[in-house]
Amino acid sequence: MLTISDLNYRVQGRPLFTNASAQIAAGWKVGLIGRNGTGKSTLLRLIREEVANKAKDSSVRLNKGARMGWVAQEVDATDETIMDVVLAADQERHALMIESETATDPDRIGEIHERLMDIDAWNADTRAAVVLAGLGFKTEDFYRATKEFSGGWRMRAAIAGVLVSEPDLLLLDEPTNYLDLEGAAWLEGYIRRYPHTVIMVSHDREMLNRSVTHTLALEHQTLSVSPGGYDDWMKLRAAKTAQLEAMKAKQDADRAHLQAFVDRFKAKASKARQAQSRVKMLEKMQDISIPIAERTTPFNFGSFKDKLAPPMLVLDGCDLGYGEAAKILSGVNLRLDPDDRIAIVGANGQGKTTLVKSIASRLPLMAGSLTAPKAIRIGYFSQDQLDELTAGETVLDHVTQALPKGTPESKTRGAAAAMGFSHEKVETKVEKLSGGEKVRLLLGLMSIEKPHILILDEPTSHLDIDSREALIYALNDFPGAVLLITHDVYLAEATADRLWLVNNGKAKRYDGDLRDYKKLVMAADRAG
Repeated sequence: MLTISDLNYRVQGRPLFTNASAQIAAGWKVGLIGRNGTGKSTLLRLIREEVANKAKDSSVRLNKGARMGWVAQEVDATDETIMDVVLAADQERHALMIESETATDPDRIGEIHERLMDIDAWNADTRAAVVLAGLGFKTEDFYRATKEFSGGWRMRAAIAGVLVSEPDLLLLDEPTNYLDLEGAAWLEGYIRRYPHTVIMVSHDREMLNRSVTHTLALEHQTLSVSPGGYDDWMKLRAAKTAQLEAMKAKQDADRAHLQAFVDRFKAKASKARQAQSRVKMLEKMQDISIPIAERTTPFNFGSFKDKLAPPMLVLDGCDLGYGEAAKILSGVNLRLDPDDRIAIVGANGQGKTTLVKSIASRLPLMAGSLTAPKAIRIGYFSQDQLDELTAGETVLDHVTQALPKGTPESKTRGAAAAMGFSHEKVETKVEKLSGGEKVRLLLGLMSIEKPHILILDEPTSHLDIDSREALIYALNDFPGAVLLITHDVYLAEATADRLWLVNNGKAKRYDGDLRDYKKLVMAADRAG
């Protein structure tokens, strides 16, 4: 299906690929993994031929006649309906349907209808409805204008369009960034059942373990393909590293033995020939190099000395929303204790963010009461805050403003370094930071306040797998309470021990774990 041969590619003089090769067979579901900044999205653009590769000895080849599909950008905000833009995303079908209305040549009419039958064009509406429902759209949403939806929902519509068109090679770049846990669970099953080839960039460990047949790893500017999901690749890499370490240890011992013989007998005439032979053996030895694992800067949410007695926070009979015309949740009765680790679940649009914004006092209560100690400090993170960073100011400027006035610059730079920003990076203006770097900055700024409660609303969308792992360690080390909204099942399972369910205008404790909830979601999907 796809062959990559001796790929060499640089960006601003920095090599991303050096003699990289890989072969993807038809029908494989491939997870493309690698740390942020290594070139995963660039590889997808090279496959799509969106960027030119001028190296003569490089090659990216797709099977002749194969159709390729990807999500280019979110759907435009227009008067077109969601259903119309999803169906139009299959450009071949769309063009043939239009041509079929005007064609007059009998032979051409026959060709058109034969091709329409081949691509199952007449059932596209049904496929579109199934995909849209799986991605969280309600039936009444299908025929609403795209301009009535937020950017996130229009991105879902773009994903739906490429899924419905069913290309021979489907390219997905972090699709779960725009989905809730329910949508991610649906997509996982859809990819497994997809009849053609998929290459998906993802940092969602559970998605990679459950939906792909092969892993395409981008490390040290090269590509490697191995069967299985992310955990299978990790085991294989660990085994290869152990093998290299054993081979290097043996080589080091052999080299020391040969060198000792040379040092001992090089001056003796009777042994000179043997000593010279061993010198040649030393010169011919190929050094065995062990790739150095890149270090991930840990997260640290600090600790507090002023511990609070339970309950830390109580919601009593609360109505939450944005005014009487937009009440989202009613009659909310919930309690949060100092050692709680809670994942908040529920489909997008049900009110999860409304709930945490209200708890964080970013949204006033419409009714009821929120009781909490006056001294309580709440750290709140949301993806919306990425736009709240002040353009034109550097990382150092933001850290300086968050620390007490008069903090020495050396300590300010030390605090920035602890967040993962090097001496050079602290002078970078925030608009030049990557998404992952912005998340690190916001989480670091939040930790300066030493909060008693961490509220994290989709914190992982811009983080690679290693950074997500570091976040898990930090949350488990944190001494306070945690409220977490995430589509990353692995993160939720590793950090949360209780669930709150937000659904049908209510928010309440859910008696069960994430696996129980996921089974409930998938059963509802099958029933629908």
